[in-house]
Amino acid sequence: MDVQRGQPLVVVSDVQKHYGDFQALTDINLTVNRGEVVVVIGPSGSGKSTLCRTINRLETITSGTITIDGKELPKEGKALAALRADVGMVFQSFNLFSHLTILDNVTLGPIKVKGMKKADAEREARALLERVGVAQQADKLPAQLSGGQQQRVAIARALAMKPKVMLFDEPTSALDPEMINEVLDVMVGLAQDGMTMIVVTHEMGFARKAGDRVVFMADGLIVEEDTPEQFFTAPKSERAKDFLSKLITH
Repeated sequence: MDVQRGQPLVVVSDVQKHYGDFQALTDINLTVNRGEVVVVIGPSGSGKSTLCRTINRLETITSGTITIDGKELPKEGKALAALRADVGMVFQSFNLFSHLTILDNVTLGPIKVKGMKKADAEREARALLERVGVAQQADKLPAQLSGGQQQRVAIARALAMKPKVMLFDEPTSALDPEMINEVLDVMVGLAQDGMTMIVVTHEMGFARKAGDRVVFMADGLIVEEDTPEQFFTAPKSERAKDFLSKLITH
């Protein structure tokens, strides 16, 4: 077990984010500890994805600080690229390179960014593809795979960089219903292996099953955070009660 489990890994302090006059994030304070799975939920437009994207600086922040493993996010350049390598990101759309095989998609980062030897990168990539259940697809192109398989490849690609934390921005929302569980099962497995994860999702079952903490956002604010058990059975804020009541009726 990781001896450092439980120590802060991602610290978001007093973060504000504006798009012109619109404030997308207001006074965001969030600490994610090593080995913790934090599930971010809330209505559409609540700032969940924006928050997720600020953590590896795909979105800049207006003010405040974000640190990963004690280092503040650099503005740009090589330092940012190096820090980004510590932060795996899985998007709603799979963003695989369509002209590269599955194996090449997964080895590209380790070879290009980390200078890994091709043979070593391929060996590790095959092990990761096995882990996410698509080892047989290694020589195919992305278009030959289902959406669920492509998303599992995207997870393997992020893991290939050996990140300290994994960010998931609605990883199942573009998938057909029957493919959602195959992706969530991989994510549950990662959580059980102790991977630090921040997951923006509408999948409440995943939040209950794999989350250590639920962060509920609305209107660019963190309204409430609690254990999944507490949040789903006894939400404290009216906003969360309203959100949950609408979920249960559908």
